[in-house]
Amino acid sequence: MPNWELKHCCKHEQIVFLATLGVCAVVILALWRTVLLLPFKLVTVFIHEASHAIACKLTCGHVEGIQVHANEGGTTQTRGGVYWFILPAGYLGSAFWGMVLVLASTKLLSARIAAGCLVVTLIVVLFVAKNWTLRGLCIGFVLFLAVVWILQETTKIKILRYIILFIGVMNSLFSVYDIYDDLISRRVNSSDAEKFAEVCPCPCTGVGWGVIWGLISFLFLCGATYLGLVILS
Repeated sequence: MPNWELKHCCKHEQIVFLATLGVCAVVILALWRTVLLLPFKLVTVFIHEASHAIACKLTCGHVEGIQVHANEGGTTQTRGGVYWFILPAGYLGSAFWGMVLVLASTKLLSARIAAGCLVVTLIVVLFVAKNWTLRGLCIGFVLFLAVVWILQETTKIKILRYIILFIGVMNSLFSVYDIYDDLISRRVNSSDAEKFAEVCPCPCTGVGWGVIWGLISFLFLCGATYLGLVILS
C-alpha cells in the first residue's frame, strides 16, 4: 500500500531525492540568465509549444507548425480546435510535464521510458519544425540524451535519472517564471494569458489569469515532490 502519510520519512532515497531537487532548483535560479542554461530553456520552450499542439489535436484542430526561437520565444500555428483550451495549455502543460518528469526520475525504468518518449517526440517534431533553431534543438538534444543513455548503460556514470529530474524541475520553474516575466515584471500584450482574458467570459485580466496559472504550476511542483516521496517510501 502507498505510504500516503509519509510515515517514517525520510529514508536515504527520499533524502537524496529532496536534496537533488533542491540543488537543481538552486542551480537553475542561479544560472537563469546565463548561456549555460540556454539549451535546457529552449527545451522547456519546446515543451510549452508542444503542449499547445497537443491541446489543439485533442480538440480536433490542426497543427500547422511549431517554432522555437533562439531568444527563448516560440510560436505554434494552429487551425481550428477549442481556442480557450489551447491557450492555457502552454503554461499548464509545461508544469504538468515537469511534474511527470520529476516523478519519472524516481525510478531508473521510468526515467528510461521518459527519456525514450522525449527522444521520439523530438524526432517527430523535427519533421514539422518551421525553423532551424527548433530543428537544431531536436537533433542536438536527441544526441545529448543518446550520450547520457550510453553512459548510463555502459559506464559507472549513472546520470540519466538526474538529467530527467533537472529537465522536470526546469519546466516547473520556467512555467512560473515565464508567467511572472510576461505579466508582472513587464506586460506582454501578446502573451497567452492576455489573449485568454480576451476570449474568456470570466471578468479576469491577463495578470489575474497569469497569477492563477502560476499558482497551479507551483502546485504541480509541490505535488510532484510529495508524490515522489510517496513513491520512494
